[in-house]
Amino acid sequence: MVPPLLVIHGGAGVERAQMTPQIEAQARAALELALRNGHARLKAGKPALDAVTAAIAVLEDDPLFNAGRGAVFTHDGRNELDASIMDGATLAAGAVAGVHRVRHPVLLARAVMEHSPHVMMVGTGAEQFAVEQGFKLVDPAYFRTEKRWQDLQKALQEDAAGEKLGARLAALKHFGTVGAVARDSEGRLAAGTSTGGMTDKRYGRVGDSPIVGAGTYANAACAVSGTGWGEFYIRVSAAREICLRMAMLDESAQQAGQAVINDEIPQMGGDGGAIILGADGSMALPFNTEGMYRGWIGADGVPHVAIYSGDPLALPEPAR
Repeated sequence: MVPPLLVIHGGAGVERAQMTPQIEAQARAALELALRNGHARLKAGKPALDAVTAAIAVLEDDPLFNAGRGAVFTHDGRNELDASIMDGATLAAGAVAGVHRVRHPVLLARAVMEHSPHVMMVGTGAEQFAVEQGFKLVDPAYFRTEKRWQDLQKALQEDAAGEKLGARLAALKHFGTVGAVARDSEGRLAAGTSTGGMTDKRYGRVGDSPIVGAGTYANAACAVSGTGWGEFYIRVSAAREICLRMAMLDESAQQAGQAVINDEIPQMGGDGGAIILGADGSMALPFNTEGMYRGWIGADGVPHVAIYSGDPLALPEPAR
């Protein structure tokens, strides 16, 4: 038996200029609720997968985050949702992409993993599978929030004006994914990620979040969920690379996260963050933007959350 742990993120790319005390308080409360919900599963002896889905479902329901209800709009004015989940103990995985009517995409990703012979389903096929699995589809209007709609209008105006976005603004369109990684009392690891993609995306674009190995990965040694500019995470298989560095090179979570998130991806022109949990209980929450919604909870059930890069966030000591 080992102490259970849960780590979550609500997306990198947080900027102080866009924040208010009200939004900060709302974000902290949502992160704490997600941690408590996930921890309750771990405390009850449930597997890491249950903690991951419970935590992510809370964030999918909160319009503050770019997942589920707070998903951003595509160029065509729709919300397209992606999610994935992976069981580190068995390497089983499930993912969905481009769904429009599923309230909790992470739960559908888990259903793909557990009740189909496949790993990934997309679009109408994924929704047909959802109905067969007993999911109640919601009206697409459920996902609409005024803030995200205004974000799209601003992006469309920039498109029309032929504005060449600066690197920072281009990157900001890609942020806002949510994710969780967990270790249960039997030492099993799991990871999951859910997103609404990027504002003003076109042509059925899919980022790293539903791609196993890019935005989500878990094995016996490590669990990772990423948040950032998906095109870059896909190209370097970011989540799996972090786990491989920990397993093959014996790097710590901190070292592997630094190498991939803060060195390799920015060198290519991308940015973002990740949450990393090792089988030994070590964790790292690297990011290279002004802020990343993040937090963790351990055996004592006390949530620890942070938003900006300077925020204190003491991490537990791993059993090495």
